[in-house]
Amino acid sequence: MPACVPHRTNDQQHHDRDEPDGSRSRFRSRGGPDRGGGSGTGFRLRINGADATASITVFLIALPLSLGIALATGAPLQAGLVAAAIGGIVVGTLGGAPLQVSGPAAGLTVVTADLIQQYGWRTTCAITVLAGLAQLVLSMLRVARSALAVSPAIVHGMLAGIGVTIALAQLHIVLGGTPQSSAIDNVLGLPGQLANLHPAALSVSALTIAVLLAWPRLPGRTGRAVRTIPAALAAAALATALAATAGLRLPRVDLPSWQSHALPELPDGPVLGLLAAVLTITLVGSVESLLSAVAVDKLVAARKKPAVRIPRANLDRELRGQGAANIVSGALGGLPVTGVAVRSSANVAAGAVSRQSTMLHGLWVALAALLLVPVLDLIPLATLAALVMVVGVQMVNITHLRSVRRNREMLVYAATMAAVVLTGVLEGVAIGVAVAVAVALHRLTRTRITVEERDGTYRVRVRGQLTFLAVPRLSRVLSKVPHDADTVVELDGSFMDHAAYEALHDWQAGHEAHGGTAVFTGRSGGRIAEPASESHACCRPWTPWRNHHCQEHPATTSPGQRQRHRQHGKHLHQLASGISSFQRNTAPLVRDELARLAREGQRPSHLFLTCADSRLVTSMITASGPGDLFTVRNVGNLVPRPGAESGDDSVAAAIEYAVDVLEVDSITVCGHSGCGAMQALLNGIQSDDDEDKGKGKDAPRTPLQRWLRHAQPSLDRMRSRHHSSARISGRLPADAVEQLCLTNVVQQLEHLRAHEAVARRLAEGRLQLHGMYFHVGEAQAYLLADDAKAGGAEEVFDRVTPGPPALENTLA
Repeated sequence: MPACVPHRTNDQQHHDRDEPDGSRSRFRSRGGPDRGGGSGTGFRLRINGADATASITVFLIALPLSLGIALATGAPLQAGLVAAAIGGIVVGTLGGAPLQVSGPAAGLTVVTADLIQQYGWRTTCAITVLAGLAQLVLSMLRVARSALAVSPAIVHGMLAGIGVTIALAQLHIVLGGTPQSSAIDNVLGLPGQLANLHPAALSVSALTIAVLLAWPRLPGRTGRAVRTIPAALAAAALATALAATAGLRLPRVDLPSWQSHALPELPDGPVLGLLAAVLTITLVGSVESLLSAVAVDKLVAARKKPAVRIPRANLDRELRGQGAANIVSGALGGLPVTGVAVRSSANVAAGAVSRQSTMLHGLWVALAALLLVPVLDLIPLATLAALVMVVGVQMVNITHLRSVRRNREMLVYAATMAAVVLTGVLEGVAIGVAVAVAVALHRLTRTRITVEERDGTYRVRVRGQLTFLAVPRLSRVLSKVPHDADTVVELDGSFMDHAAYEALHDWQAGHEAHGGTAVFTGRSGGRIAEPASESHACCRPWTPWRNHHCQEHPATTSPGQRQRHRQHGKHLHQLASGISSFQRNTAPLVRDELARLAREGQRPSHLFLTCADSRLVTSMITASGPGDLFTVRNVGNLVPRPGAESGDDSVAAAIEYAVDVLEVDSITVCGHSGCGAMQALLNGIQSDDDEDKGKGKDAPRTPLQRWLRHAQPSLDRMRSRHHSSARISGRLPADAVEQLCLTNVVQQLEHLRAHEAVARRLAEGRLQLHGMYFHVGEAQAYLLADDAKAGGAEEVFDRVTPGPPALENTLA
């Protein structure tokens, strides 16, 4: 859920510690704890046990894969270990995604292999350094978010094409042969390779693949215990043991002495070719790293244990860390570095709580490269090839395919994948972008216009965008409508250019001049302003959710509409048209998701307690959808104290159900500006005293007065000298009503803590409480500062600043 409820502001995210108290390591410097910014001159490091465990898990996965990727590129095998160590240590220290693991990635395998073949290894290292410098420049320009504008279909198609290329090349090594220089050559050479199999290599590779696929599916308690060992490590270990015990004669890993390790040299080649190579490494590595960082954010948000708050990725800082790592890796003779989704997801699943797990994994790789060379030299090359081939096959992700097909972008996906396989990564991505643009233009110009007659009223439906290209068809259809007919034109699109505007205007003027009527409706079915009318500009098709009461004129209302208004009433008609719009436009889009929720039940992560005010649309201000929020609404967003005499336990029942049954992670109490309940409380207190004097304190009260008694502590708190005044950061409350609205949120949070279920979960550290204030007139949300939520002296609400757009499709 992309809701802003449990977070405050982007600025706060950049200043929060990477890990909460009690389960974090602390970096101490003159500037205080590490808050996601720069580093100080000195620090005190305390390693968390969860990070140490996670780092070992990631190390055991990264070690064989780094060797395998180096083998697939044709680089020295040590280059993979250098990149893994540098990616862990440098990006772990400087990057903006605390739990993302960086190192050599399969996504750059094809690009790097082509560069090595064309320019040699040492020049490729220099290209890696230049690509790192380019990434640093891009990070300073703060364009990291721009990389996410690339269509997910292009990204997934690029990765699938790279995966196919990798799998075809490594298949030759698996069968005991040598790969060719291109995917086409590998396909053409496959029949000859199958006719000349090498049983030893094939047996070791088959065992490796079998273990990789079967390891995660081992059943029973023993299987769960064994699965703690990463599948890649288990496959490499078992295949190496088989080769050693059976005495198989196979090419094995041969790590040369570090004294002969190749370092970069000045680039030698055509300038344009070198620039294209640097651009390719920069773009592919940056896009893959940034999308992987966004995917890691989603994995962390969905993780239930450990319940540790991890700040969202700072993408510009992450790009800066990737650039620094590529500079160091290239300078030390390593492969290009990117963020790696597989290792990052393993890091999250292993329970990492800070960037220390990434840094430690890099340290373990460095130590292994120095101390475990005799052990690594026992690994057959066929085993590493099998590992990388499986990774390549998995890059053709079924989940991505379903998402692309659901969004009708299979053409873009297939074109990109095929172009990457046939021409190369940079050329393939360029072709994918061209196809995506062509598809978008086709959709923009594809407008469906139909007309039908029912009960004497003609209905013209326009589906799609109305541009000048659709004007001839629009005019042709409108000419079929009789001049004196009542007509409804339904515009189901988000864009209309000037040519279409003029065409509708001219037709409407001529149609009405001949005695006909023309009513324009939007997607919701509600009437919108006619193109020629300036007096009715209050209605717009982009506000179908607004409760408009636009004046209807007899000249623009069809007889059928007037009859329905008389029979059913105007407002009932508006509600019915809204429901009809939902069934027509929204229901088809959400039906699958609602069906899933119906099968699986609700699993919301938040209890959102707010006022019943009609201006407060919770799904709108929290950007949430079905299944995200368990919402409780009442007059004044009140939480009665346990045991209070209210005659209504519905709020307490909802709290108990949300905390004990649904096990929500957080509860938010949301007040708002201009709250009628708070206004009534302020206005009614004196009259209540007068009534008490004149009629006695036992005089009957209305249901509203009885309910507002639960807000009396908020009024007492506002008037008390023992509590600081609640306020919005940077300004005082506008008036007494706003002061009481803010104070009421703080007071209701105290009432929440008195509930047994809430107190128990708070003590266990499994629940968070949040205070929120929404200013209706400003459309601005404010969140209560952390120290105020914890009962601190300052009761300050901080402004929530606009955050970055959510990415719907990222690397899994």
